[in-house]
Amino acid sequence: MAQILSIVIPVYNEERTITEILDSVKQVELHNNIDKEIILVNDASTDGTDDVIKEYISDNPKLGISYYTHEKNKGKGAALHTGIAKAKGDFTIIQDADLEYDPNEYNSLLKPIINGHADVVYGSRFKGSNPH
Repeated sequence: MAQILSIVIPVYNEERTITEILDSVKQVELHNNIDKEIILVNDASTDGTDDVIKEYISDNPKLGISYYTHEKNKGKGAALHTGIAKAKGDFTIIQDADLEYDPNEYNSLLKPIINGHADVVYGSRFKGSNPH
C-alpha cells in the first residue's frame, strides 16, 4: 500500500494566491510512490476565498481535496489543529497558502525520513534547501 503525504493548508483571505499554490501542489511528483492528501482549512475568510476554493475543487475532482471551514476566525494555530486532526497520511507537511513555501521541496523534506535518518524535518525559509 502506498504511503500518503498529508498537505495541510491553512487559509485566510487568500483568494489571490490559493489557486496558484494548489496548482503547484498538484504538479509536484512525489518520490517513492507517495500519494498526496490535500487538506484545506479556511479560517473564516472574509474575501472570496471560499468561492475560489469551491470552484477549484469542482474543476479538479481527481485531486480529492478535503475542505473544512471555521465559522469564526480562530487563528492559524486553530486552522492547523483542525487540518492535522483530519490528516490520514503517514507524513504531514504544512503549506502556507501565500506562496511562502515551495511545494517543489517536498521530496527534499521527506528524504531524511524515508531514508531513516530523521523522525521529523523542519524547513526554513532562511537557510536554503541544503542541510547544514
